[in-house]
Amino acid sequence: MAAISFAAPWILRRAVQTFSLPQPLLHLNPGSCFHGTHRPFTFPTSLRHTASGICHLIQAVKGNFDDLLKGVGDKNAIEEVKHILEMARRASSRREVLHSDFLTPPVLKESMTALEKLADVKAVAQGGYPQAERCRLSVGHPEALTSDPDIVAALSITGNFGFEPCSHGDFLGSILGTGIAREKIGDIILQGEKGAQFLVVPELADYLITSLEKVGNVSVSCTRIPLLALEYEPPRTKSFKTIEASLRVDALASAGFKLSRSKLVNLISNGDVRVNWTTVTKNGTTLKTGDIVSVSGKGRIKIGEINSTRKGKFAVELIQYL
Repeated sequence: MAAISFAAPWILRRAVQTFSLPQPLLHLNPGSCFHGTHRPFTFPTSLRHTASGICHLIQAVKGNFDDLLKGVGDKNAIEEVKHILEMARRASSRREVLHSDFLTPPVLKESMTALEKLADVKAVAQGGYPQAERCRLSVGHPEALTSDPDIVAALSITGNFGFEPCSHGDFLGSILGTGIAREKIGDIILQGEKGAQFLVVPELADYLITSLEKVGNVSVSCTRIPLLALEYEPPRTKSFKTIEASLRVDALASAGFKLSRSKLVNLISNGDVRVNWTTVTKNGTTLKTGDIVSVSGKGRIKIGEINSTRKGKFAVELIQYL
């Protein structure tokens, strides 16, 4: 699909420039203004046609906007992607930069795919650290979005977790218990006995510092830290190989998660299998190197190197996230 532009003023200028008018439409003397009494003004015939053309152009842009939503693979993400596209349209037309809340990986992926098709929109995703899954999206006209905005803050939760370890859900539940919506919170990085670090929209950092007092039964303190102080580690993985007759998702995922083919097919039918964070609906979806397959409650695997065997099968490296 060709790049789409939301720049309505540009459309208007181009439409008007397509006609050569013998005289200016309005002649304003120095110091004159648009308020006051003026004779009624009537569009020349050619310009009336132009105005009609502008309507068609704007309708075409809207039509292409709808086409972008039709291209969203994960239907559960459509409404959120629509919100991002509308935000991008406002930001571009006003020459400003707008920011989303933290987005889930499927919504971020679908939004970035749609935004790449827009000619006058630049998008920057930030989650606070390189491996972040939940990210905020900044969108705007390229002339306005010239640097990465400061839209993510990091907080550290410390307490005596040696005798009462807390899970990701414990930390998330306590944070949300202060009254903050989930979309205002990014990733949570567990630190064992030391506690956890997490990302948040900057405007809520001070509120959390004063409001978060306990996680589970552990009294805690919450402080702001630089993003560079985040202590994250690359995910731990283990690799193994499988020989399969095809690269179908039901074949590779059943091997990767040690599940029967019939069990995997049922999980696909229930919407519990995702490829690159997009829900899979067909058992025969073909995978390739670099694809990430996740199964609800089972974790995720990454497709590594793929080689053909002498017998016409595929030797596939599967990388399991621990």
